[in-house]
Amino acid sequence: MISVLLPTDFSENSMNAITYALEFFKHQKTEFFVMHAYQNDVYDHEKLVSREDFDEVLEEVRNQSQTNLDNLLQTVKKISPNPKFTFHTISSYNPLVEEANLIAKAKNIDLIVMGTKGKSNEHHIVFGSQTFQVLKYVRCPVLAIPSNYTNAQPKHILFPTDYLIPYKRRELKLLCDLTGSYKSVIDVVYVSKSDKLSMRQEDNREFLKETICKTEVNFHIVKSKNVAETIQNYIKDNAIDLLVMVNTQYSFLEDMLFPSTIDKVSLDLKIPLLALQNSTRSL
Repeated sequence: MISVLLPTDFSENSMNAITYALEFFKHQKTEFFVMHAYQNDVYDHEKLVSREDFDEVLEEVRNQSQTNLDNLLQTVKKISPNPKFTFHTISSYNPLVEEANLIAKAKNIDLIVMGTKGKSNEHHIVFGSQTFQVLKYVRCPVLAIPSNYTNAQPKHILFPTDYLIPYKRRELKLLCDLTGSYKSVIDVVYVSKSDKLSMRQEDNREFLKETICKTEVNFHIVKSKNVAETIQNYIKDNAIDLLVMVNTQYSFLEDMLFPSTIDKVSLDLKIPLLALQNSTRSL
């Protein structure tokens, strides 16, 4: 059984990500945890004008959160009355990142599925602030779904790498478990100015070859200085359905997603991103 955390802010984007997850996992026995962390909703509430209003607003937001979760669960079960699925709802007065980390640890979550954006849905940014925080700080793999994206059958997957980090068996197994039902083709692409590998890189490549899915896996080398541009072009030229990247310090994903400011993000994603976590991050 796969355990999946579905954070929601009850926006169209979060509902689209949930719908994607229901379709994506339809062939697998899956335990879903639908979670709403509402601390920001309390502090941003229009009725919270003084300290004296806090308890009343907190109670109102708490009740509304649980009501919205109950309604969402009814909708989800109508969309996908799948006997392989079990559902739990979690309403928490916590920041999203803190609650997601707590649930991931307590429930042994395999994957977090969420939209690349939430309620704000600003067109000039690729990832909303909440998704950024989860990608950066939550110690769990994340599958981020772009707004309005609906193709939940990844037939062709891109896995760019520099072979500089050792991969974890659990997360490579997760990739195989997620894509096995779709007999996905995986392109492992080494992006570099040189096609020569160090001994460390060679060892990491061999481990990847031995451990990755027993499906069609192609290993390519693309000479380039601009990793983000190379990835974007490869996605367009090869009809890629899913981008898989390892999220660790000094990795490709770190460089593209976490520069000095959110506005400088260089990865303009229009397909889902599966971010595997290779190391523990701390707040």
